Amino acid sequence: MRVIEIFERSPRGFLSHTLCYLSVNRTGNSAFNGMERPLYILDPGQREEIPEKGVGFVVSKSAAKPGYFLSLGEDVLCRIFEGTPPFRLSVEQGGFVSVSRNADLLRPIPTGILTVSDKGSRGEREDLSGPALVRRLQPLGAVIEATATVPDEIEEIVETLKEWSDGRGLKLILSTGGTGFSRRDVTPEAFASIAEKTAPGIGETMRSASMKITPKAMLSRSCAVIRGETLIVALPGSEKAAEECFAAIAPALRHGVEILCGWDSECGSRPHQHHHKRNR
Repeated sequence: MRVIEIFERSPRGFLSHTLCYLSVNRTGNSAFNGMERPLYILDPGQREEIPEKGVGFVVSKSAAKPGYFLSLGEDVLCRIFEGTPPFRLSVEQGGFVSVSRNADLLRPIPTGILTVSDKGSRGEREDLSGPALVRRLQPLGAVIEATATVPDEIEEIVETLKEWSDGRGLKLILSTGGTGFSRRDVTPEAFASIAEKTAPGIGETMRSASMKITPKAMLSRSCAVIRGETLIVALPGSEKAAEECFAAIAPALRHGVEILCGWDSECGSRPHQHHHKRNR
């Protein structure tokens, strides 16, 4: 679908725009061209329902759903509020939006982040890779529903992954740590014990990207498996390596989850490449 109109409502009527800039201001609220404004997604013919000072994005065949995300091209991502049509929007990632820009509705992806680290589980080391992935996952429409740190023990890794996939129904799980050659590195073995299918291309892509940075990347045992409707990916433990590997697989990650869960025909399923930090 396409953005067919952008307008703001003032006391003197409606002012149309062909280009605007969306952002998140210092107080965490959505801003339109630098001014805090309530934002809405609506279908043609709903213009009169927007309140004064409100901003409307008219899209064709929106079928907007509360809780979903609205992707406006490659840079802008908004969350659709609960309520009644026309639905409110909150800016998750800012950028420029123009009339005729492609717009996709994205179902939220329930996601978990698992840190595998002996020292981290004992509180002896601060986890930096997990929070770094939280920031990078947001533009994909991921909603973080679970985080945990466990030691490098197969049983504890397996227990957590089973609970998150089978019990809580998470659709994407990213783990960091335990993918090297050390005796205590057992994440790939834990993954193998719960896998119903493997996704070798994901591990290959991460290693290929890392090899451009260091030849030591060939020693990485990063991998990905599928359990039911859950895609589970093991990334390296360092913040820098985890971010580099995630950046390499992010363009196809959402599409993979949509196919796995049968969502690919439900809403926008083209590859998304939102990798920028949240705009403030």
